[in-house]
Amino acid sequence: MIVKRAADIALSLAGLVLFSPLLAVTAAAVKLCDGGCILYSQVRLTQGGKCFRIYKFRSMRMDSEQERGAQLAARNDERITPVGKIIRERHIDELPQLINILKGEMSMVGPRPERPEMMEAYMEVLPEFHERLQAKAGLTGYAQIYGDYYSTPGEKLRMDMEYLERASLAEDFRLIIATVRILLFGENEAGRSVRLPAMGMNKQ
Repeated sequence: MIVKRAADIALSLAGLVLFSPLLAVTAAAVKLCDGGCILYSQVRLTQGGKCFRIYKFRSMRMDSEQERGAQLAARNDERITPVGKIIRERHIDELPQLINILKGEMSMVGPRPERPEMMEAYMEVLPEFHERLQAKAGLTGYAQIYGDYYSTPGEKLRMDMEYLERASLAEDFRLIIATVRILLFGENEAGRSVRLPAMGMNKQ
């Protein structure tokens, strides 16, 4: 864990420097799109159920949750802005989370961070969903690479538990390389096969 934390610090700092031009261009594009806020933050859950504020580039309209509150994005969601659609496809909207990693709230690789209210809803049909909180939430991971924004709770859980089963520094490095390919070249792994454990979690 000490080595993993040291790697998180080094990689998050390197990422902020390496992707600084992309961060600047994205910030300008988000602002110019509709004049709204560049970043937004939400309360998410990390290791042990601890709450923290996650940072992302805003990819939806400013009023996206005013009427119906917290809800998952749907395919062809009308709340997503034109710029938001582009940055979501390559996960560029996630890059501000490098700040969360530097602060120690997240890791480079780990389970996808969920909102507390979504976690409660998922656990009504998947009580075992809390098991994914054994590790710090990650910027990338199986669910982030092999899944997408529209993966079901059961799919997310199976992928997160698969990561926890295989977790190692070598596996983390492989997933980070895959994430960089998505950012730079659009080589998204979503929908590709990955071995998932048989955990009896077909309920959704």
